[in-house]
Amino acid sequence: MIRLNVHRLGAIRTLISAGLLATALATTAAEPVLAQSGIWANTGSLNTARGNHRATLLQSGEVLVSGGVNGSYFTSAELYDPSSGKWTFTGSMNTARERHTATLLQNDQVLVAGGNNASNFGQTSAELYEPSTGTWTVTGSMNTARQSHTATLLNTGKVLVAGGDNSNANPSAELYDPSMGTWTKTGSMSTTRVGHTATLLQNGEVLVAGGSLLVNAELWPPQLFSPRGVLAQWRVK
Repeated sequence: MIRLNVHRLGAIRTLISAGLLATALATTAAEPVLAQSGIWANTGSLNTARGNHRATLLQSGEVLVSGGVNGSYFTSAELYDPSSGKWTFTGSMNTARERHTATLLQNDQVLVAGGNNASNFGQTSAELYEPSTGTWTVTGSMNTARQSHTATLLNTGKVLVAGGDNSNANPSAELYDPSMGTWTKTGSMSTTRVGHTATLLQNGEVLVAGGSLLVNAELWPPQLFSPRGVLAQWRVK
């Protein structure tokens, strides 16, 4: 299976940085596609060949690539500049990881959470990337170790993390509050899921679909979550 991280550059170009999951191979190659012609053109190569990394579009228009694996697990990160087509190293993460999540927050920081490394199959640690300084800061750890999970930025500014695996698949979910730097458990999904998708809908709900070779889907309704401890209930579709 090939995992693609896609970024649209204006209305014209899309950058794709491909990691080869099935064979544990990695590549430095990246190509933009010219939307009007459907023709791919080479652009600058990553400085480090990597697979199972994550790519996040920043508010500046640059793309942050973090972590990954290529024989060893990486802490390194680099930035793609669409105006020059070049990659430059930025600050390295505090913890090596692959199959993590990397979510752009409303304050332009990037929240990286979970993933694998040589010491842990699934981990709880999380950290924040600050684009203005190119540095990483450790933030609160998740309640549950996980990799191959999803992380979805909600309209409230919080991040919903769901599912994943730490040797055993789990249905649990939790919320990250950027203002506090802490995680709070929310209702668990009705089904354990690994490698699923999670999409924020226009009504504020989160649609989770598939994963673990499943066909079913379910919804997380944020209006049912209360600071007093009432847990949101997922609705199976």
